Amino acid sequence: MRWSRYFLYTLKEDPAEAQAPSHKLLLKAGFIKQVSAGIYEVLPAGWRVLRKIENIVRKEMDRSGAQELLLTVLNPAELWKETGRWDTYGSELFRLKDRNGREYCLGPTHEEEITDLVRKVINSYRQLPVTLYQIQVKFRDEKRPRFGLIRGREFIMKDAYSFDADEFSATMSYENMKFAYDRIFKKLRLKVIMAEASVGQIGGTQSHEFIAFTPYGEAKVGYCENCGYAANAEIIPLQKPKEEEEEEKPMEKVHTPKVKTIEELSEFLKVPPSKIMKAVLYMVKDSQPVLVLIRGDREIDENKLEAVLGTEDFRLATDEEVQNLLGTSKGFIGIFNLPENIKVLWDNSLYGVKNLVVALNQPDWHYINVNPERDFQYGEFVDIAQVEEGDPCPKCGSPLKVQTGLELGHIFLLGTRYSEPMKAYFTDPSGEEKPIIMGCYGIGISRIMAAIVEQYHDEKGIKWPTPVAPFELAILCLNMSDPELTQTAEKLYIEAEEKGIEVIYDDREESAGFKFADADLVGFPYRIVVGKKVKEGKVELQKRATGERWDIPIEEVIDKVKEMIAEDKK
Repeated sequence: MRWSRYFLYTLKEDPAEAQAPSHKLLLKAGFIKQVSAGIYEVLPAGWRVLRKIENIVRKEMDRSGAQELLLTVLNPAELWKETGRWDTYGSELFRLKDRNGREYCLGPTHEEEITDLVRKVINSYRQLPVTLYQIQVKFRDEKRPRFGLIRGREFIMKDAYSFDADEFSATMSYENMKFAYDRIFKKLRLKVIMAEASVGQIGGTQSHEFIAFTPYGEAKVGYCENCGYAANAEIIPLQKPKEEEEEEKPMEKVHTPKVKTIEELSEFLKVPPSKIMKAVLYMVKDSQPVLVLIRGDREIDENKLEAVLGTEDFRLATDEEVQNLLGTSKGFIGIFNLPENIKVLWDNSLYGVKNLVVALNQPDWHYINVNPERDFQYGEFVDIAQVEEGDPCPKCGSPLKVQTGLELGHIFLLGTRYSEPMKAYFTDPSGEEKPIIMGCYGIGISRIMAAIVEQYHDEKGIKWPTPVAPFELAILCLNMSDPELTQTAEKLYIEAEEKGIEVIYDDREESAGFKFADADLVGFPYRIVVGKKVKEGKVELQKRATGERWDIPIEEVIDKVKEMIAEDKK
């Protein structure tokens, strides 16, 4: 491909709206263009990368025994109502009606449709097991789409579904997919960690996520270097601590004017945040107030809170709601004199803490030296605190490491979550009718492209691993007005194509510096620089990943590149 003819246009300045390196570089290097919030067009160079990612995923899925098909994007509401998810999935589900008033959704995932297909076809144990998959566009009405392809409203996903006759066979299908995912991410040259995860809206009995660490991911992972345990932080249990052995002091009311934050209160009273009770008021379904109490040095994990409340329909109370319900303002919410209609949840971190600082629902005042049992009675204890670095591993007790990551794959052992309500049954050898045991397995294809850039870039641009690069080789002619250079570049370009190398020839009438900057930005693994050394019978070969450079005889360079590409793909 000649760059002068290729639909690849880079930007000179960093996009102002982009924060994550992948978002910034994919826009700047001409791989994607934004249409609307969370919606992106994929341009030719980006499409080449996506197709390569797809093909790696497809090859390993086929190798695992899964069979590819293509389901519909437009799902009838009737299928989702059979499983109850039409009402419970939440606001992320894009819903619409046709001209006759029939309801549909744009599929964010396809458990209902694939189960409907299988129940129409499979009726005997002889037809099981079977695993089906597709690679397709998905839609989710994200509340806060951001970071480009990392969190979008429209994205490409591979979703697979296994169907088995019993729990043992279903577990084998699940383990088989774990191995397939491990091979996929290794071939994509991605560093990922497999972590236990919540089943969430999908449901089932167990699930695992495959997470690439990056500051711009939205998954928080706790992992233990001692025993190998790893899990999404939202499901890592934090137990009640031992009751503190400390002499109880007399409770005292103190004036705390204009002190609203834990940090300000800690400084004002000269007590550590761990001795302060933090109170946060939420409104569930806009009408039910729930007061969450937690130690001042901990933060609330709203994913854990969602699991406790049994709904995602909750929010922080407004200033007006706090005033109307409690007669105070945020920063002075406490447990004293609460209205009867307010439900109270106590985080485990508060168990057994002595001589607490507690607000009393009166602006500018706190109690100090408040003690449980003597001054108040505990309510319902729950685990709703965020996991932090150094918290104990639930398996071995060693300190956990905690990092932010990007979820690239998620697998679920569904059991009969969908087959039971949708009556997807089969007949076993004894003639008994039983529900099919299911699993589902997703990989974010477009998100993987962002994850690769997150892990492979520098200050100059992207450093694509060879197996997924848009082109394996770039040939740069540094002076298009020099016949000797252009003839050499043309010859190398034709030879590279003939030998099966994916090559782009930068034949643009631009300066050498401009071409170098673009090649670095777009991130081709190898480049041949056709410049002054041609007079010596040589060209310069450069490797983007390491910055290494070699002067190679013109007649040998293409074979050398082909050899290096083959080594990269092993």
